[in-house]
Amino acid sequence: MPPRLTARGALWLAASALAVIGCWHAVVSPLAPLARLETTLDDLGQRAGDPPAAAHPRITIVDIDEASLQAIGRWPWPRGRLAALVDELIERQQVAGIGFDMVFAEPDPGAGPALALLAESDPALASRLPAWRQQLDQDGRFATALRDRPVVLGYYFSADRGGQRHGQLPPPWLPADPPFRLPTWSGYGANTPVLADAAPRAGFFNALVDDDGVVRRVPAVAQLDGQLRASLALSLWHEATGRPAVAAETASAPLAGGQPELSALWFRSADGASRRLPLDDQGAFRVPFRGPGGPAGGSFRYVPASHLLAGQEPAGSLAGHWVLVGSSAPGMADLRATPVHPAMPGVEVHAHLLAGLLSGSMPYRPAWAPGFEAAQLLLMLALSAWAASRWGATRALGAAGGLGLALAAGHLAAARGAGLVLPWASAAALGGLLALGVLVYSFLRELEGRRALFRTFSLYLPPDRARQLARQPAGQAMAADNRELSVMFCDLRGFTSVSEGLAPDALRELLNAYFSRATEVVHAHGGTLDKFIGDAVMAFWGAPQAQPDHARRAVQAALALADSAGPLNAQLTARGLPPVRFGIGVATGVVCVGDLGSQLRRSYTAVGDAVNLAARLEALTREAGVALLVDEPTRAACGDAAQPWVWVEVDRFPIRGRQQAVTVFTPLPTTADTAPTLEAQVRTWHLAQALARQHHAEQALAELAPLLSPAPTTILPAATTPLVPPALAALASRLAHQLGHDAEGAPCSPR
Repeated sequence: MPPRLTARGALWLAASALAVIGCWHAVVSPLAPLARLETTLDDLGQRAGDPPAAAHPRITIVDIDEASLQAIGRWPWPRGRLAALVDELIERQQVAGIGFDMVFAEPDPGAGPALALLAESDPALASRLPAWRQQLDQDGRFATALRDRPVVLGYYFSADRGGQRHGQLPPPWLPADPPFRLPTWSGYGANTPVLADAAPRAGFFNALVDDDGVVRRVPAVAQLDGQLRASLALSLWHEATGRPAVAAETASAPLAGGQPELSALWFRSADGASRRLPLDDQGAFRVPFRGPGGPAGGSFRYVPASHLLAGQEPAGSLAGHWVLVGSSAPGMADLRATPVHPAMPGVEVHAHLLAGLLSGSMPYRPAWAPGFEAAQLLLMLALSAWAASRWGATRALGAAGGLGLALAAGHLAAARGAGLVLPWASAAALGGLLALGVLVYSFLRELEGRRALFRTFSLYLPPDRARQLARQPAGQAMAADNRELSVMFCDLRGFTSVSEGLAPDALRELLNAYFSRATEVVHAHGGTLDKFIGDAVMAFWGAPQAQPDHARRAVQAALALADSAGPLNAQLTARGLPPVRFGIGVATGVVCVGDLGSQLRRSYTAVGDAVNLAARLEALTREAGVALLVDEPTRAACGDAAQPWVWVEVDRFPIRGRQQAVTVFTPLPTTADTAPTLEAQVRTWHLAQALARQHHAEQALAELAPLLSPAPTTILPAATTPLVPPALAALASRLAHQLGHDAEGAPCSPR
């Protein structure tokens, strides 16, 4: 039979399984749920950032918005209108440069078709047609406005249009020989040759759309026909930094069929300064979003194009700015879902990227991120499993929560401090899954422990107290410890002779009635019923729940149990059963209490000197002639405050196992009416007792005379105190007998 798997072994086995899953995700093949969680956490981190205090001071978006379309007309506008916009920006506003987030792939026909029809209707006008066309040449006017100015045009690449190619591409940046491991493009849509020649610097405006339709990255460079070309934002930054020389940094990728990986771009200016821009495995930049997007987002200033064309903007208000021309109008179909805005204008995506390039704060995922993710995951799982195996569920979950917070804080610090985009979703998710498993397991174990605790203590306590105790941790409630308790033993007098004369069914009925009454009394006074030992009942107070007044409770229960003999005997007599008499002993002391026993059988019980003494006192009730005996620590623990009883010192008895005799007491119930008489009688008893100990027999007998009742019929404390309580009369008779006289004064040898 295979060995049983322990809880700790199951915990480490679960942690190992989660570690295998996480390492596979980090190093071999990403798992879709963890990848989606990673992007979700990154998005939350970007949205949780502080919004910008002001719009970017060097970047402005010229917006062909709805108002501009209504004021000027539907798109596309005549190229001459765009030429006027460029002139306004360069000459009057004195901007540093312009980038167009749009492509001019087709020539602008202008008024050419209308002039051709007019010339056909009037041959005399045909000779003037070439001059008119030159004067109304929209593309020419636009090309003139672009030429020799810091303008970067836009274009796009395609891979889903059958390789169609339109327009003229700008000069490439770098050769790609051999080809890099980058996304492959087959077609493009570029600007007309006239415009491309006038503004030879251009950049593509493609973005990478993730599986959930959200734009988080933009390619820095694209590979086509063995050449690398730059994106719109990178081209603008290249223009803004004085067109430094470009070089590629590659890394080997043995799993990519021999294709090198483009890991970074180096830019070196004429003064020797250099800058490295790291790229991800698709040659892309992660967009460093500054804050909420859109014209009202506050990240960038949006200026309507119609305001510039109408001269409504003060001259020089955009001096030194880099301007991106695009559109926020929904009809222009250039709205993108991003982590910070569900419909951000595409031109603003490039503005965020340009802002990051200009500030030098470009987040990136380092090449060692997979190994870091695997190591981070293993450490997280190992620490969580170690904490769960050594501590309880609460502390283990607290430790797991602390690890999760440390993980998130470290990720945030790395992102904001060093621009590192480090993966942490797998560690958080799988570590959280392990913590959840520990929580569920601990909850089920705690629930079963509480049920077992309730089942255990329901044998000793009333149901309400057992439920209250079951709310405590099982180990805390059941653990054995040394504690001061008050222990009670109750036994039936003459049970052997009674049992011999009863049939088994009648004996069972008598014992059930007796045990039921004893259980009711013990529970009613907050005691713990330990066990039934033959015809004896053992109970204690002060455990499992602490009871500062355990001695008082025990004495009250003992008196109530003794007082219940009358009603119980009435029931037994009605059933044809013989009456019973009780002998009760109560002792207080430090004992060991808790879950004790063997591997096969255990019970919640108490052992110790006080337990033994209580049993001895119960047996001494026969010799003492009273139903209840209490040791001196119990009497002292009840205190000197007013009690519904009066203490009577019974005698000093030798106890087996003890070197000194034990002074024992019995409580006599009293009321306000009977207290003065009873106290006087008790003082008389104590005086006679003291005289007897000093061997003044005659004087002691004289003091005992008022206490001697004519042959008391019971030795149990009565419910109401007569002139001389039967218990006190029995004590006086016993002492008189020891002094040489019985209750009638007959001579007898002293003990």
